[in-house]
Amino acid sequence: MFAKTAYAGDRQQQYEMLSKQLDALLTGEPNVMANLSNASALLNQFFDRINWVGFYMMDGNELVLGPFQGLPACIRIPVGRGVCGSTVTKKETIIVPDVHAFPGHIACDAASQSEIVVPLIKNGEVFGVLDIDSPEKNRFQKEDQQGLEHFVSILMKHI
Repeated sequence: MFAKTAYAGDRQQQYEMLSKQLDALLTGEPNVMANLSNASALLNQFFDRINWVGFYMMDGNELVLGPFQGLPACIRIPVGRGVCGSTVTKKETIIVPDVHAFPGHIACDAASQSEIVVPLIKNGEVFGVLDIDSPEKNRFQKEDQQGLEHFVSILMKHI
């Protein structure tokens, strides 16, 4: 699954290594934009079979494109719309096995087939979301959700 990495072992161990790398990379850096940029680059290096990874940040009643790796993307997403906007409303991770079956899906990249979106929560409020797309259906599983939620918890210590 993680062909871009040199790590051996199961997914949980790989995600644990990824989170440790993130923590070491961000320690001592107070700039939010720099930390989000490095987090998206680290995830892009870590995953295979994805076509977009990045962040959308809250700005009033909408999400605005933040640091990412991939093709140009939608700039603004209203809260409650698409997978990212729904994640803000629910304040929980959403895994979409087939984006074409998700009501109101916003297609920024026609190649995307599946998606996982993890909320970034700070002081009980959604600060933004981590969005990862794949050109394969059913790309993301429960193990990915658990690993990415842990990754985000480490990230939020540096935000």
